[in-house]
Amino acid sequence: MTTAEVSDDDFQEILAQTRHFVRSAVVPREQEILREDRVPDDLREQAKDMGLFGYAIPQEWGGLGLDLAQDVELAMELGYTSLALRSMFGTNNGIAGQVLVGYGTDEQKSTWLEGIASGDVVASFALTEPGAGSNPSGLRTKATLDGSDWIINGQKQYITNAPTADLFVTFARSRPADDNGAGIAVFLVPADTPGVQVGTKDKKMGQEGAWTADVNFTDVRVPAAALVGGSEDIGYRAAMTSLARGRVHIAALAVGTAQRALDESVAHAATATQGGTPIGGFQLVQAMLAEQQTGVLAGRAMVRDTARQWLTGQDRRIAPSAAKLFCTEMVGKVADLAVQIHGGSGYMRGVPVERIYRDVRLLRLYEGTSEIQKLIIGGGLVKAASKAAKR
Repeated sequence: MTTAEVSDDDFQEILAQTRHFVRSAVVPREQEILREDRVPDDLREQAKDMGLFGYAIPQEWGGLGLDLAQDVELAMELGYTSLALRSMFGTNNGIAGQVLVGYGTDEQKSTWLEGIASGDVVASFALTEPGAGSNPSGLRTKATLDGSDWIINGQKQYITNAPTADLFVTFARSRPADDNGAGIAVFLVPADTPGVQVGTKDKKMGQEGAWTADVNFTDVRVPAAALVGGSEDIGYRAAMTSLARGRVHIAALAVGTAQRALDESVAHAATATQGGTPIGGFQLVQAMLAEQQTGVLAGRAMVRDTARQWLTGQDRRIAPSAAKLFCTEMVGKVADLAVQIHGGSGYMRGVPVERIYRDVRLLRLYEGTSEIQKLIIGGGLVKAASKAAKR
């Protein structure tokens, strides 16, 4: 297990500042974010000044250098408000930034990571496409060698932060899968490269202010230096590792949102009355609160344990999928109960639990659907047992 770059005392200060920012600056403006479908510029600047665009980027590249155990604590605070806030810098720290941190050449890191950590560069993770979502092996975007350059052609879909991206961490098939690997490479493609076209902003069920869009690559020419790690065979491994780490983060985010839904439910139950009696005095309402609380506590414990197992190298595959599966399903149930506890008011725009109910539905879909997580968990357990039986 590597030693954390940030001491416990320093991290507690970072956590306290983040909590204060979320609850005093962002929570009061949730309706503005929803209504305008964007995070206000002043909140974005505050997030940049706090180092939130690079909290998981190593300090040598200008980031805060938080490890995954610290990352999940931060994510639980960020999950307490509109998920658009976290989405704004989530790809820089997570699935896009971690590809560079883990697999980039020294030249690639020195070119991009400081800008990513400061927030001056927004990095997008361009993996998903029509016909290849949670399982990248169906990738159709192609990269063809032309002299020393690569030519990329294909279409990506639902790409987070695409409308504001400066850099697309782009996955493409460079050859058919064979015994040597999946044949998927990953390239660093600046957004202003000729042939890169970002589509109109998607209109989604929820998560207003978190922007996604299609990205088309038409005869996009990039130099050999754009190939991450200088190897064609890094792409699939980089995607799988980055996604697995990201799943632990998403699980923690879900716990934070579940905590907010629970807090809103308890506050409503304690003050709203039915026939002159606070509804929190009714046993069936208490039962719903109990289900919510149990889910939150279980999710928090699971996320913390999973992050610990990641750092020790004990489990970087099954536990992250199990945490994402449990926590994202859990927050869906907690949000549903929150609407139920609120009664008719819970179905009204402007009430936090209505927004939460819509926002969290996406958590079960991106960075690997719940169904994909079940395949990873079940398949991984059987594979391990088969291997053990052959010893």
